[in-house]
Amino acid sequence: MHDTTLASLQESSRRLVRTVDGLSDAQLAAPSLLPDWTRAHVVAHLALNAEALDAVVRGLLADEPVPMYPSTEARDQDIADLAGERSSVLRERLLGGVAELGDALAALPEDLRDAVVERTPGSDRTFLAGEVAVMRLREVEIHHADLDAGYGRADWAPEFAGLLVEQLAGRARATLEETGSDRTWPGPAGAPTVRGTLPDLGWWLSGRGTGEGLTARDGDLPAVAAW
Repeated sequence: MHDTTLASLQESSRRLVRTVDGLSDAQLAAPSLLPDWTRAHVVAHLALNAEALDAVVRGLLADEPVPMYPSTEARDQDIADLAGERSSVLRERLLGGVAELGDALAALPEDLRDAVVERTPGSDRTFLAGEVAVMRLREVEIHHADLDAGYGRADWAPEFAGLLVEQLAGRARATLEETGSDRTWPGPAGAPTVRGTLPDLGWWLSGRGTGEGLTARDGDLPAVAAW
């Protein structure tokens, strides 16, 4: 599973880098699909996220664990600062972060995958080192679509879209059904049933859009918080 996820992440990262390399300065400065973020902000976040996860993995390899970010405020400021850099700097940081993280993940041994990592020092938000590849895959695929630059949820691989729905199904107070199959994710008793394709369900579950492509029965389409 780890090797399969790494292969998917590598291909997803290549697609992302190609998209970013094709954006002009004006296109990078234009709004993304995320509120108050330009495309440059999204790229900055993706570059810094790769660097932060790389530092986490390399810290474990060196037996010197570090949190993912020094603080939430520092993370946000770093994104704002990098988004204001020249486009060449943005591209270099993204490419470098992608390459370094890929190498670090490939070197992560089985016995370190259960190591617990803090998001920020002292935070109760933690994750396992073995979850980093999947976490990064989500970041790359969802934020690639957030760039609104020719790559969208319809381009997601079925395996990724299914994984996303599986992981985020609990965010909606609803029973979920995949169009054209018998796959379901049961919700609370009395909750409405929401039906759609895996990409449309995953996009909605991540707090994006207004449920485009989805249908609801036995009630209205529930609201899903931003994520």
